Amino acid sequence: MDSLTLFCTGALLAGGLYWFVCILGPAEQKGKRAVDLSGGSISAEKVQDNYDKYWSFFRRPKEIETAEKVPDFVDTFYNLVTDIYEWGWGQSFHFSPSLPGKSHRDATRLHEEMAVDLIDVKPGDRILDVGCGVGGPMRAIAAHSRANVVGITINEYQVKRARLHNKKAGLDSLCEVVCGNFLEMPFPENSFDGAYSIEATCHAPKLEEVYAEIFRVLKPGSLYVSYEWVTTDKYKGDDAEHVEVIQGIERGDALPGLRSYVDIAETARKVGFEVVKERDLANPPAEPWWTRLKMGRIAYWRNHILVTLLAAIGVAPKGTVDVHEMLFKTADYLTRGGESGIFTPMHMILCRKPETAKSS
Repeated sequence: MDSLTLFCTGALLAGGLYWFVCILGPAEQKGKRAVDLSGGSISAEKVQDNYDKYWSFFRRPKEIETAEKVPDFVDTFYNLVTDIYEWGWGQSFHFSPSLPGKSHRDATRLHEEMAVDLIDVKPGDRILDVGCGVGGPMRAIAAHSRANVVGITINEYQVKRARLHNKKAGLDSLCEVVCGNFLEMPFPENSFDGAYSIEATCHAPKLEEVYAEIFRVLKPGSLYVSYEWVTTDKYKGDDAEHVEVIQGIERGDALPGLRSYVDIAETARKVGFEVVKERDLANPPAEPWWTRLKMGRIAYWRNHILVTLLAAIGVAPKGTVDVHEMLFKTADYLTRGGESGIFTPMHMILCRKPETAKSS
């Protein structure tokens, strides 16, 4: 083989590698790099053990139906997946309807801004982000509204990541992050001018408990909006395929059990809220929210090969490959849930705490 052929072959391989790693890279270019993947607060040598521990919850389902087990269950999950979410998805751990002519990032931002617009807050108001993750929505909402946003997450690693991102974005003066359980929030009664949760309260074993806590910390007259993960009116509990899809979503997303859409408003009223508005934001004319999952299949295989290689040489922790594979399987269940119409991650409910309300 002459030198020109070797040069061309090397250039082709280098170009292919660049295309494979950089062009077909993560859905979002900002966030984690593959070589920085970790197990969150879990030490590298214990990632595999904690992955096995996570799955053990599903062998003892009664244990994830009680409030005292939720912190350990959800915290373990987010230690395992936070870096992979950031690397492969971005800093906003949620879905949004696809918008013609808009990038996924813009569609995500507009979905977040709509939440704060619905609760009608003013610059300087103090609002609560219930289940803030690494703070993607918090930063978009703070920048859009100029409200002071306080986020709460059960996961200490996410707190560190959120604070880092807040500072880099120049929004740390508007964004505060607290580590805590949203079933027992460390805030006084009547202390927030508004609140929102974006695909977060699905982790609560009983929706009534987290709604009651949000009701307690809101000032009378304030609004709360939530985007909820629910089964729709198309879901049939006696359909084996429907059950398989929903259970697959639950296992792959640390959910004690998905709720029916009919339970949401009933629960809000039970704790004292007035229901102002309720609708599924995934319904037409909204474009399919699961499009991004389907479009990301090639990137997934690229990422999976890269994760496998990094784990093999000891850069990524042992167990990372299993976690990544779990998330891919879950993406398939989510896609099937969306395409069949039996599941939505954006059932929106807007509530008001009555002016005369007393926190319990």
